[in-house]
Amino acid sequence: MKCLSAIALMIILLFSFQESAYSQKIYVSPAGADTSPGTADKPLATLTAARDKARELRITTKPDKPVEIIAEGGEYFMDQPLTLTTDDSGTPVSPLVFKAATGSKAIFRGGISIPGFEKVNENLWRAFIPQVAWYDSYFEQLYVNGRRAIRAKSPNNGFFRVRNVTETVLEKGSGRSPELAVQKVELDPADTSDFQLFSRQDFQDALIIFYHNWDNTRKRITGFANEGLSVYIAGEGMKPWNPINNKSRYLVENFKAALDAPGEWFLERNGYLWYIPLEGETIENTTFHIPVIKEFISIQGDILTGRKVENVKFENLVFEVAGYKTPPDGNEPAQAASPVDAVVSLDFADNIEFRNCEIAHTGTYAFWFRRSCSNCTVYQCYMHDLGAGGVKIGETIIRPSVGDITNRIAVDNNIVRDGGHIFPCAVGIIIFNASDNKITHNEIADLRYSGISVGWVWGYAQSPSKRNLIAFNHIHHLGWGELCDMGGVYTLGASEGTVVANNNIHHIYSFDYGGWGLYTDEGSYGIIMENNLVYACKNSGFHQHYGKENLIRNNIFAFNIRSQLQATRIEEHRSLSFTNNIIYFDNGSLFSSNWHKFNLFADKNVYWDTRTKEIKFGDVSFTGWKKSGKDIHSIIADPLFVNPSEFDFRLKKNSVVRRIGFVPFDYSLAGVSGSEEWKKLAKFDAQLEIKFDNIVNQLERNTN
Repeated sequence: MKCLSAIALMIILLFSFQESAYSQKIYVSPAGADTSPGTADKPLATLTAARDKARELRITTKPDKPVEIIAEGGEYFMDQPLTLTTDDSGTPVSPLVFKAATGSKAIFRGGISIPGFEKVNENLWRAFIPQVAWYDSYFEQLYVNGRRAIRAKSPNNGFFRVRNVTETVLEKGSGRSPELAVQKVELDPADTSDFQLFSRQDFQDALIIFYHNWDNTRKRITGFANEGLSVYIAGEGMKPWNPINNKSRYLVENFKAALDAPGEWFLERNGYLWYIPLEGETIENTTFHIPVIKEFISIQGDILTGRKVENVKFENLVFEVAGYKTPPDGNEPAQAASPVDAVVSLDFADNIEFRNCEIAHTGTYAFWFRRSCSNCTVYQCYMHDLGAGGVKIGETIIRPSVGDITNRIAVDNNIVRDGGHIFPCAVGIIIFNASDNKITHNEIADLRYSGISVGWVWGYAQSPSKRNLIAFNHIHHLGWGELCDMGGVYTLGASEGTVVANNNIHHIYSFDYGGWGLYTDEGSYGIIMENNLVYACKNSGFHQHYGKENLIRNNIFAFNIRSQLQATRIEEHRSLSFTNNIIYFDNGSLFSSNWHKFNLFADKNVYWDTRTKEIKFGDVSFTGWKKSGKDIHSIIADPLFVNPSEFDFRLKKNSVVRRIGFVPFDYSLAGVSGSEEWKKLAKFDAQLEIKFDNIVNQLERNTN
């Protein structure tokens, strides 16, 4: 009997040893230690240590099922990014999987909490952070009770206006804009009182942030003139196609005299952090976090050999709190904040998947599938409180090797919102030079610039951006009256095979010109836009700057504010075909700019102005318009929507639209799908809707 017991014990110990030595499950825990073996009862502490353990496992065994790194529930501090190389590749049958334990929430935080706040008075707190002075650990973001606090700025709401700008070129260089220049920015006297309070340190730390058309410029102030009525900034020369001028606006951020509103904060170089609490906040019920890293995950294949990191998955993980530090010279303007990094970046990667993850409280974009990435997926991820935008795909340069062009990236069923906090000109999801990507069923809202952007070649030159699908996305409440020249969906360059379909796009509002729903910009070519619902956009539902052979069919354009359809550049070739669309409006004009002069084929559309049946087609009547050869089989008629005043564009019956060949589509399918909990999370905050409408109403009153 004793012998049998001993044998049984040996068998148990043997299996325990095999589980320890050859288990394909590696555990991490907030209570773990990186000296542990990574078993369930002796977990590791960090993802980096777990990665190393997974490498050892692949060397000593040949796994035939997934190698899982399982994170127990709780909060983890990341003091460095998780870096994966080709040494970490899985196989199709044995991928490397990073996942949260079943039913647990694992939060990986790239920041630390700040204790030790004290009351200076009822409306001002402070804490001393000695590392700021000792180790030059200056930071530019602060998160209070899980929200991004406002860095002290002036004005507290809105913007100041630029009166005039003159530029002195110091080094012309060979580019389209000067290599080095100084700009003198003249200000309104009523807006300059804050500058009189600048300290010497403020000149090094304060930022003047300009909003000019579709760009932002972020600069240090190098000096004053005329008793503070002008400021000087320096760096690259202004871009001639989008300079700072007397239509530009600005704010000034990060100087102590601007610390005057609840929710604002300011950090001194001596280490004192100042904060004005919101109503209801006490030192006891308030938490503070500051970022210590700028990136969560870096996946880098071999640039020399072209070998890729392959077969890696991330599931049900939360990554939050990452920072951004402004360079000493500030940030030059760049459309879509194109140079700005991401907290998850990939180069030379294949079959990488992010599923049910959350990215929040960042200083940059969330994801960037940059060079030579393929067959990757972002599915049902929640991206919010972003310094820039959500997802970037491809590079801004065109590499000679087709193998270097990113392709087949799927971004499906995600929520991207509350972005542009540092770079307002960032985009929700942008495809640069990349092909065969699918952007589907995403919720994109509460950004200051475009929702989805496709292509990165201006004009008709060759572009690798082909066959991209933009479908079933809910894109809304963009712009907020801050920037210009934006679209719910924005395209650039030749993009044959690209389809923009079944999207629900609404409430796009720019500061000045350019709040459009669908926007085919310079050289857009070979694109189909169909079955989209577009309404409540500032300038028009559809605008083409210039392009050719685009097909715009079977869409609904309704209640756009200034006009419904717009075109800019007149060219000899046929610019587009516009058929089987419904245009319904009660404000503004039908056409604006050069639509009535455009070289287009238009037919079988229904037009309805609730104010009159005598619709003007440019400067002619409907009869005159038909005589020009356009809209010969189109009609003026009420399409019979169910309740258009409440944005219910279902059809009571099809009798009218059937006459033009319009095929009804279910626009309620746009946006996220899945559980009721996920769809509830995607629902837009009613208070934000009211705030957006108030901004629109105020700017429209100012215009009129």
